[in-house]
Amino acid sequence: MSSWESQFQEESERLQAQGLLRTLFAVDSEQDTTITISGKRLLSFCSNNYLGLANHPLLKQAAISAIEKFGVGAGASRLVSGNCSLYETLENEIATFKGVEKALVFNSGYTANVGILNALIGEDDWVYFDRLNHASLFDGVKMAGSRLRVYRHKDMDQLKKLLSERPSLHRAMIVTDGVFSMDGDIAALPDLVLLANQYDAIIYLDDAHATGVLGENGKGTRAHFDLQSDRIIEMGTFSKALGGFGGFVAGSERLISYLMNKAKSLIYTTALPPSVIATAIAAIQLIQKEPSRIMRLWDNTATLREAIIAMGYDTCGSETPIIPILIGEADVAMAFSKRLIACGIYVPAIRPPTVPKGKSRLRITLMATHTKEQIALLTSSLKEIGSDLGVL
Repeated sequence: MSSWESQFQEESERLQAQGLLRTLFAVDSEQDTTITISGKRLLSFCSNNYLGLANHPLLKQAAISAIEKFGVGAGASRLVSGNCSLYETLENEIATFKGVEKALVFNSGYTANVGILNALIGEDDWVYFDRLNHASLFDGVKMAGSRLRVYRHKDMDQLKKLLSERPSLHRAMIVTDGVFSMDGDIAALPDLVLLANQYDAIIYLDDAHATGVLGENGKGTRAHFDLQSDRIIEMGTFSKALGGFGGFVAGSERLISYLMNKAKSLIYTTALPPSVIATAIAAIQLIQKEPSRIMRLWDNTATLREAIIAMGYDTCGSETPIIPILIGEADVAMAFSKRLIACGIYVPAIRPPTVPKGKSRLRITLMATHTKEQIALLTSSLKEIGSDLGVL
């Protein structure tokens, strides 16, 4: 065994001993409120498929039609021969949806964040970063080599102090999630805009978990607060509420032209399959025609959150369909998750390094298609297991 292989084994054994070793489970069904894992049918409360669109017949048909017309692969990057005409339709839909001049589609939310941030900022720029931002945002900033200043989660006083200390010759960017993926709370975007105006900064807004969920017809965090500001650059994904795959950025025509020429994760990767682009078009059109889906999502969210809080659980200030239950230690969170599986409910434990040590949790996510009976089953199981494990 090589020294490399020995290191791999030792690290895996260390993670196993700490209850942090991750493994994969094969899902042998479509993504719905119930899924099949290892031959067992489980009620799923962990998917980001907020509106239940991942298996919607309209999206399936859009994908099939695109395959029949364009085939299964793009063949090359967008700037070579992979720019299927569906891209133009999708980017126009996004721009209209977000109320901006232009949009640009990337292959995923992660590659969008890494590519866009590396194109926009450099070593002389100062970046102000909420400490609970998504890992892809952190990677993008670190790869750019910018001067990173991390502020306590949603602490506007600390952020203001850090901004005031910036040398006037350097540009500033505030980077934030719209909806924070582990706590389920919403960025204080109006306050961020005020600070951006005061200190001549721009805001990079990762709206992955807000697109399709917050605001009128799911238009996102900016719409949720009814904000108009040319200092906001909006990024989003199709892989959560919109049920498909891919990422995008929305903003001015100048911004999009610049990124098309500077974002390496766009330039140097094969374009998305036409079927994936077609499903994104169908999803954006569908949620605007059926706003009742978003209303059902929020109704389900209110029902479950009220029940969980009434039991005495700490939900980390959640304001969205992401409802964490703070457990604490990783081994207890793992035991809780296993007990839920035994009850026919799938909610994986979230452990370090995804969350800080001592902050392990169950991360529950609601879907518009969950029934009241399914939510009631989850509620009763949380109460029984929590009491048995001494969490409540």
